[in-house]
Amino acid sequence: MGTWEGKIVHSCIKMSVSDFYRLNGCYRTRIALHVRDSGGDSLRSIADALDLLENVEVQAMIIPKISNEELFLARLGDRVNVPLLSFSSISSPNEHPYFVQVAEDENTQFHGIAAFLKSLRWKSFVFLYEDNADARQAQTYIHDILQENHLNVAYQTAISLQATDNQIINDLHKLMEMKASIILMHLSPSLALKVFLNAKILGMMSKGFAWIVTSKTMNLLDWEDSSVYESMEGAIGFRYYIPPSSNTRNLTLRLRREFQHNESNMEIRELNVFGLWAYDAASVLAEAVERVGIELSQNSSAGAGPKQLSFAALKVSSSGSEILSKIVSSTFTGLLGKFQLSYGKSVLEIYEVLNVIGNGERRVGFWTSAHGLTEKINPSLNSASGILETIIWPGFSSTAPKKRWLLQKSGKSFRIAVPGKATFPELLSWDYDQQRGATTVSGFCIDVFRAAVDRLPYKISIEYIPFDTDQYSYNDLIYQVYEQKYDAAVGDITILSNRSLYVDFTLPFSELGLGIIVKLNDRDPWFFLKPLNIYLWITSACFFFLTGFIIWLIEHRMNEEFQGSPAQQIGTALSFAASTLVYAHRENLKSNISRFVVGVWLFVVLILTSSYIAKLSSLLTVEQIKLATSDYIGYPANSFVVRGISVSNLNFTDNRRQPYQSPNDYNEVLRKGSKKGGVSAIVDELPYLKLLVAKYPNEYTIIDSSATTNGFGFAFQKGSPLVRDISIAIGELREEGKLVQMERKWFSSQTSLFSQDTESSNKADPLGVYNFFGLFIINGVSEAMAILVFLVFLLREK
Repeated sequence: MGTWEGKIVHSCIKMSVSDFYRLNGCYRTRIALHVRDSGGDSLRSIADALDLLENVEVQAMIIPKISNEELFLARLGDRVNVPLLSFSSISSPNEHPYFVQVAEDENTQFHGIAAFLKSLRWKSFVFLYEDNADARQAQTYIHDILQENHLNVAYQTAISLQATDNQIINDLHKLMEMKASIILMHLSPSLALKVFLNAKILGMMSKGFAWIVTSKTMNLLDWEDSSVYESMEGAIGFRYYIPPSSNTRNLTLRLRREFQHNESNMEIRELNVFGLWAYDAASVLAEAVERVGIELSQNSSAGAGPKQLSFAALKVSSSGSEILSKIVSSTFTGLLGKFQLSYGKSVLEIYEVLNVIGNGERRVGFWTSAHGLTEKINPSLNSASGILETIIWPGFSSTAPKKRWLLQKSGKSFRIAVPGKATFPELLSWDYDQQRGATTVSGFCIDVFRAAVDRLPYKISIEYIPFDTDQYSYNDLIYQVYEQKYDAAVGDITILSNRSLYVDFTLPFSELGLGIIVKLNDRDPWFFLKPLNIYLWITSACFFFLTGFIIWLIEHRMNEEFQGSPAQQIGTALSFAASTLVYAHRENLKSNISRFVVGVWLFVVLILTSSYIAKLSSLLTVEQIKLATSDYIGYPANSFVVRGISVSNLNFTDNRRQPYQSPNDYNEVLRKGSKKGGVSAIVDELPYLKLLVAKYPNEYTIIDSSATTNGFGFAFQKGSPLVRDISIAIGELREEGKLVQMERKWFSSQTSLFSQDTESSNKADPLGVYNFFGLFIINGVSEAMAILVFLVFLLREK
């Protein structure tokens, strides 16, 4: 209670309890206050809470604020069924039923701030917030609200409460370099004062700038020195609206008299919202206790002596749940107007919009969830929404600043690091231009980047700087961007999760994932025989001769076309059998038995030829690509693939994985093959493999791909607004087909990726006898029956 806030809250709670029982003297219950001062120490506040719960056996607790560390108190309250009333404005989780937030939810005001920004047509801005656990927790909620309103945080930075003037000046210098003019601050008053004082020194409190301040600063601004107002003149602030009333004025006068007597160095100009929250919270607690009917003797265990603190010894309150129920259901008119809770949180949705002028602030309007931005708190039906009184901006200007997000760094060019030597020159290459006497950079990556920059709604100057990739890795390049030696990095840079910790990546502009490239089989003059295995060829030939013999045997006695010299008869039989393969036999059959045999044989031929054609088409498409477990597989040695991200998924043993320093070696080792000291396949990122296939389209093919990587992206410094705009431009280029056109320009041959299962493609075995065993059985039985019938008729004739 050494702070102004603590002293005000303590006094307001005491006055609230005194006033409540003075007005309700007939009530049977009385609440006894047990005060503990933690001095702002979270651990001490936890120890004090344990002491109150075990030694005093309190039925409820009131704490001014609750931080991320002090959420332990909320869990403690849930365990012992003791309501915990907090004045913290930080959004609290709903999983703690005994945690009651009687203060505003600070995230609510961002709906009003979003409406204010949209009314001025500011779609992007800079966001400064305090570097602590509470602020980081609130970031998710705040960004969700802003995104719902189609607003963009172009740049954000966290400022520590212990930040020095030099550190703050460095942060402000970055904003000046980026020509940022719209700045939203969510800082405590002491830190906000530091920022404004340094911003004024740097000339950022002049015409052309707009500063918007949240209630985190404005709620406590009355307690700061008047120099604060002078340094933030022209700023716009949001603060919870305190409706004027005689009770509020009387309470303010009583506090002034008390502090003039006890704290002569403290001057109470106006009672802020923390004192009013404390006053109303004490009143609602006293009313809840009366409705539950707890006797005074139950509130204290005085005389029992102090106990040793122990979690196991904590007693569960028998009346805590009833008190909580009465608090949550309470509805009354307090100093802040109608008091009502929703899901354990106070429902406060009226903010006043203030313009800091001179040594104070001037109200220019209100924001409510029902009416939005209005000039009056209760607008008429004819009042226009979004209209505020005239605002005096920094520099005593009545004209709203225009967004100046040009991203030019005080006339300097953006320093773009480009790998000095890329994996493939088609992706990236440096060339010396003799006519201009300068070194130029070209390639697919550069074309995409330039096309995206050309689509930006503003102009930026770019300087390409080669980065030595012979001595340093791509991770070193990313770290150099993180160290702000470069503004961005452009090239064949893979988007990885660990790299995203240091830089912000744009949308990927290349194919996603890894692929497997293999060598096509050498051209074989006997390739047409591969659809059927040797046994099926022999079996088919045997049936071919057998069918011709049976037809000759049946027909030569009665059919002149099958008669003649022995040579003529053999030729006719073979010619007839061969012609059945293409259904072109011209000999007329006289016997029904022959016709039966031929019919069955034509059916067999139909099945065999159809299967042969289908199998041959399949083999011609895939070229019977196989990867056996005895084959070697290559991968880039300096890539993340070496860590087994995808190579391990191929079920190759470690001793059959061959690392290679450069993709330039791929062609040589694939030509050799596993048996001659090379490899049978290469695993790498798809853009690299597509370039290799483009160079040798008749020798290699990609047999499999999977989206196990995120593709190539451009890397920028954390928080750079260019990330969003470049990503939008890349998306437009992809939708319009421009990326495909650039890919065709640099990749001389279009390659198609097969997304089929490698297991199925590797099992392209030729067809065998077993595939048609039933068919040959049918044909054999039919021919045996034909011979048997023929013999029967022959014997009968004799």
